[in-house]
Amino acid sequence: MATGGADYTRRLERLGGVWWKRLLDVQRPYRWNLRRLDLGFVLDVGCGVGRNLVNLGGAAAGVGVDHNAESVAACVRRGLTAFTPDAFRASAFARPGRFDGLLFAHVVEHMRFAEAQALVEEYLPYLRARGRAVFITPEEAGFASDDTHVEFMDLSALDRLARGAGLAPERAFSFPFPRAAGRFFKYNEFVLAARKL
Repeated sequence: MATGGADYTRRLERLGGVWWKRLLDVQRPYRWNLRRLDLGFVLDVGCGVGRNLVNLGGAAAGVGVDHNAESVAACVRRGLTAFTPDAFRASAFARPGRFDGLLFAHVVEHMRFAEAQALVEEYLPYLRARGRAVFITPEEAGFASDDTHVEFMDLSALDRLARGAGLAPERAFSFPFPRAAGRFFKYNEFVLAARKL
């Protein structure tokens, strides 16, 4: 399944809307983790249906961009500000240094490393000097759970990705559990935060 169609958007909405996930507020630790990264006003690249924008505080927290027009429409229905890439470039938000933070959460594993590098470099000009870029990718069990995942991006790959774009990595860790859990817990994530010099 490609990430660009309506089927993928419906899948994201279905997975996020499961009753027990809402009842147990399974996003609570991830919401806490995102907020403690102190991204300021963020550009969420590959925002999907807006889960991370919601976790960060909604429309006041930032703007999303996604190549999937159906996902962008889902964000807008949720009261979020989101654009397709062309619409973003035509918007008032597309100014150099406009954002305090860039978020690439569950995005770069959907492409080859060179494509991920190009994506980061495309959006890096919108990050202010000394702003922070955060990369979040699934560990082994999460990577294996989605047929649209293309290349496994562990902390070493994310470090290379950040440095290749001219960013200075500051912190890298496994969340919410230690690294070993990622082999069987599909919601364990690699997180790398880097600073624009």
